[in-house]
Amino acid sequence: VFVLTGTLTGLTREAARREIEALGGKVTGSISKKTDCLIAGAKAGSKLVKAEQLGLEVLDEAGFVTRLAENKAVTDG
Repeated sequence: VFVLTGTLTGLTREAARREIEALGGKVTGSISKKTDCLIAGAKAGSKLVKAEQLGLEVLDEAGFVTRLAENKAVTDG
């Protein structure tokens, strides 16, 4: 389960959602104990604080794009 927060510069939030869902992930709007990873763009705010408090994985936009490429290579390859 992924949560998107902050401003993404390289892709729209909807495009990010589609990419996650295409790889079998789920996107929700809020952080919870079920959240696996927060994708944090610029000015992430309170969701970032909560994710850190819960010890969740946090990826910045560059890390997210890298992870997408890695997962696409695995599923395509």
